[in-house]
Amino acid sequence: MVNIFSLQDHNIIITGASSGIGRQCAVTCRSLGANVFLLSRNAERLDELKNEIGPSGCECYAIDLKRFGEYEGVIQDIVSRHGKITGFIHSAGIDVTIPVNSLKSETIKEVFDINVFAFFEFAKILSKNKYSGEYASYIAISSVMSFLAQKGKIAYCASKAALTNGVKVLALELANKNIRVNAVSPAIVKTAMVGELFSKIPQENIREIERMHPLGLGSPVDVANACVFLLSNGSRWVTGSNLIVDGGYSAQ
Repeated sequence: MVNIFSLQDHNIIITGASSGIGRQCAVTCRSLGANVFLLSRNAERLDELKNEIGPSGCECYAIDLKRFGEYEGVIQDIVSRHGKITGFIHSAGIDVTIPVNSLKSETIKEVFDINVFAFFEFAKILSKNKYSGEYASYIAISSVMSFLAQKGKIAYCASKAALTNGVKVLALELANKNIRVNAVSPAIVKTAMVGELFSKIPQENIREIERMHPLGLGSPVDVANACVFLLSNGSRWVTGSNLIVDGGYSAQ
């Protein structure tokens, strides 16, 4: 029997790959046979990850995603040497907590540049016939905050809402090319960034946050597994969706 969740010989680009969810997506996808091409600003952490995964089937590109003009050069390099791209995970993102009366337009633009426009720009380039593999799948890591709200999160919530709704439009526009586009929306996941936050707040607050997740806090592998499903043939009839992976957070 063919394993419909295998990623053997897939070529997958992952942004934000040096830490957190993006890092775990890289590890999981490579373990399932994919060739992974990892993008992040942090070259040192990318090298550490490549050493962990192994040099075979893994290449790293240190890139500032605010430089949209550099995207196509990276994609051209990958495709020229390894073949067309069959998967893309946009895990890079910025989370800021600033109340509206202190929020500057420059901050909003920076959040939207990385959280939203970077994904749209990659999708626009990757979907060109010369770069797109057969039955490609693009995934945007969004958030439950794309449809919920929290004080001080106007820039973040608005950006994730735009991303999630934009995914639907891209799914319709790219369906004629057999390219699927979906979002994955986690709640709080135990990453190094969250650990740093928890180190600064009282234990009572941490326990309250944990109680808000009926199944407990998630881990990066929970989100990576959802991405594997959406990258694989097991989800061949899924596009324009927002897969909520939140331990029950948004069900309350």
